[in-house]
Amino acid sequence: MLDNGYSNFQFCGIFVQRQLDDPTTVSNLWNYLTFVAFVVVSALIPIRKRLCSRKVKTKEDYVFGAGHISMLAMMLSIARGTLGVISVLGYPSEFFYRGTAMWETLYGMITAYPIVCFVFIPVYFDLGITSVYQYLELRFNSRLVRCLASGTYILRTLLSLGVTIYTPTVALNTIIGVPYWASLLCITCISIFFNALGGMKAAVAADVIQSLSMTAMLVGIVIYCSVKSGGVDQIIAVGAQHGRMNFFNFAADLHLRVTTTSAWLGELFMSLSLLGCQQNFVQRYLSMPTLRKIRQTMLVNIPLVVVLFSLPWLVGIGIYALYYTCDPLKAGSIEKMDEILPYFIMDYFAKVPGVWGLFVGTLFNGALTLNISNINSLATVTWEDFLTLLPGFRKKTDSYQLTVIKMVGTIYAILILGVGFLVGLLSGVIESSVLVLSATSGPLLGVFILAMFVPFANWKGAAMGMIVSHAVTVWIVTGRMMYVEIYNSLLSTSIDGCVSDAQLLVNSTSYIAVDHMSRVMPLPVPGDSFLYRIYSVSYMYYGVFGTILTVAVGLVFSLATWSSVDAYNTKMLHPAVRWLHERSPFGGKRFGSFDVTKGADKQTPVAKVADKHSVAKVPTKS
Repeated sequence: MLDNGYSNFQFCGIFVQRQLDDPTTVSNLWNYLTFVAFVVVSALIPIRKRLCSRKVKTKEDYVFGAGHISMLAMMLSIARGTLGVISVLGYPSEFFYRGTAMWETLYGMITAYPIVCFVFIPVYFDLGITSVYQYLELRFNSRLVRCLASGTYILRTLLSLGVTIYTPTVALNTIIGVPYWASLLCITCISIFFNALGGMKAAVAADVIQSLSMTAMLVGIVIYCSVKSGGVDQIIAVGAQHGRMNFFNFAADLHLRVTTTSAWLGELFMSLSLLGCQQNFVQRYLSMPTLRKIRQTMLVNIPLVVVLFSLPWLVGIGIYALYYTCDPLKAGSIEKMDEILPYFIMDYFAKVPGVWGLFVGTLFNGALTLNISNINSLATVTWEDFLTLLPGFRKKTDSYQLTVIKMVGTIYAILILGVGFLVGLLSGVIESSVLVLSATSGPLLGVFILAMFVPFANWKGAAMGMIVSHAVTVWIVTGRMMYVEIYNSLLSTSIDGCVSDAQLLVNSTSYIAVDHMSRVMPLPVPGDSFLYRIYSVSYMYYGVFGTILTVAVGLVFSLATWSSVDAYNTKMLHPAVRWLHERSPFGGKRFGSFDVTKGADKQTPVAKVADKHSVAKVPTKS
């Protein structure tokens, strides 16, 4: 890291003090200029019209982009939101130290896209809702269920964004020695400014810029590593020779960190919850004018997601081919496995003008744009699902609502900053991200399944299912962190290619000792006990178990507590389920619904909610 004009590298186990060019020289000057210029330009382009226009932005324009977002831009934005900046640092290090097992989560991701496209979106599209969680209130006639779902989304997004904004700080700290707190604070301040002037359309534009720049950077690294190692076939051969290509592991052990089964099944449930039940994605779907356009965007997006998801893994394969005989982590050159890509950039491109500046700028801007995009959705959900309940916020003008939403976004930006400081305590950005998503996916996905596919589900069953699922998941996660050794053994690496000397031995030994001692040691629990076996189940299954538990508890409580006051408009069911329900022996009887043309007294609560929000957006039917 940069210290008084010097950068101390311990490359391949040798502590080499390499005097970098003074920052006033051409090389470093170009790097700093590239970093600043990239961040500034990519941040200002999406909001240039807002800066040059005096037109007052409406709430509809801020939330949905007023329906003027192209299909290609939306494709890149959805793909960008699916993968995130975490993949750029996390996946190369994941391959280097654990192999390709986590890559197989791609199976679950691409399986989720058509399910969301044909199952979830048709239910939302014609309702004219601003927050996806309004649907739950329309279905169950319950603010409690809506608030529980919204709270789950808010908690999940705050935690995952904490991981996101922490990610580029690793690169900034490794390459130029910027303290973690300084990077986090800078991202937060820019996010607040951007959130005040931007909106959905600006967020999508920023995602497009970031997707293109990130893709170009990753492709460039893959090409360089291939040329350096003798071709793509050579770098793949090196990875396979050293046990990194570990595909198709169908072991039935639920306690293994990742297998093919857990990767596909776990990611399927996480992606269904993310793409089908999360505000920032549904908000993008509903900004498009027709249902047909949404379907085209989602289905055509699948190959794009495959490419963007696989690129960081190819980067990891290329870097491994260059360092497989001298692991920088084992040699003590880096302190965390996520630093392997920044270390590679500095080792090979430190004196090439503008390269590391562009790399750090891409990561920094990636976290920035994803943070801004999600802050928009967080603030919208908070307004629609919580603040409108308060008497002082009811029946306010459009401009007043927009002002409050922006202020709430500022508060969330500060909260995310606090979470970012805590992320460094976990084992890598991929580990942190998957744990957060998996632990929060079950209750959210489960309640939407109850709403769409279970005609006799009522608000009491839905609420109890979410509460029980949350409680059990928190219990398991807490037990895992307290009683189970969370350090996952890494695949073997070598330092045989490093020059052996006494300094290497001292540095390597001391680093390994500190690394293990710095981790939180678990409390003693017998390894063969029932509780230990529950706590040590792979976190890839948390979303699966949480969803099943939510649905099961919801079914039991709904059957036990159903009454005539739980009647609802069957338009809230999935069309296929509605068709079957109307033709079943119980349709309109024991678990009946009210007719929208009759029984006005019974439908009033739901009808009022629908009428209240129908003006937010009236999409055109395809």
